[in-house]
Amino acid sequence: MDTDIIISQLIEHFREIVPLKDSDIDAILPKLEIIQLKKKDHLLHEGQISRSMRFIAEGSLYAYHIDEKGKENITQLGIENWWVNDLYSYLSELPSRMFIRANEKTTVIQISKNNLELLYKEVPAISEFWRLKMQSAYVTLQERTFEHSRVDAYTKYRTFVTTYRNIEQRFPQYMIASYLGITVEYLSYLRKKHLSDLS
Repeated sequence: MDTDIIISQLIEHFREIVPLKDSDIDAILPKLEIIQLKKKDHLLHEGQISRSMRFIAEGSLYAYHIDEKGKENITQLGIENWWVNDLYSYLSELPSRMFIRANEKTTVIQISKNNLELLYKEVPAISEFWRLKMQSAYVTLQERTFEHSRVDAYTKYRTFVTTYRNIEQRFPQYMIASYLGITVEYLSYLRKKHLSDLS
C-alpha cells in the first residue's frame, strides 16, 4: 500500500470529526509511524506498556487475553479505519494485560503518547478529536457491559452483525464466538436462526 494513500486515509479519518488546516497536517505528519505486520504478528504483548495509539489503515487486528486455563478470550476486533489499543495500559502506563495481534497482513499507523501530547498543544483539533473518540469509546464499553449481563446471546449476535456489518466475514468463527462469549457451535446456530429470520 502506498505511503501517501495510507497517510491521507488517516487525515481524512481525522477530518470526518474535526477540521484540519494545511499547517495542522504539516505538524501531524512527522509524528506518525507506519508499521507493517504479517498475519499472526503481535503489535502488543501482555506485560508491555502500550505507549501508542494505533490506527488500522489496511487489514485487521484483534486483542485478547489468556485466562487461567490458557484459553484466548477476544476482547476487541478491528478493521480498516478503526483504532485498536489497550487503553487501560496506555492511560495508566501500567503493563498490558492483553495481546494485540494481526488477523491478516495489516498496516498500522502509530502515534506515540509523547507525540500525541505535543499535537494536543500544536493542533488543538486533535485534542478535540480524541475527546470525542474517548467519549464514544466509553459509551460503547458501557453498552457492551450492559448487553453482556442483561441480553440473550441471539440479541447480542444480532446487534453485532447489524452494528458491524463488514466485520463478520473478516474473522474466523472461533474469534467471533469468543468475542460474543459463546461456543462456535452456538454461533453457527445463531447465524442460521438470524438468516432464517431475515428471509
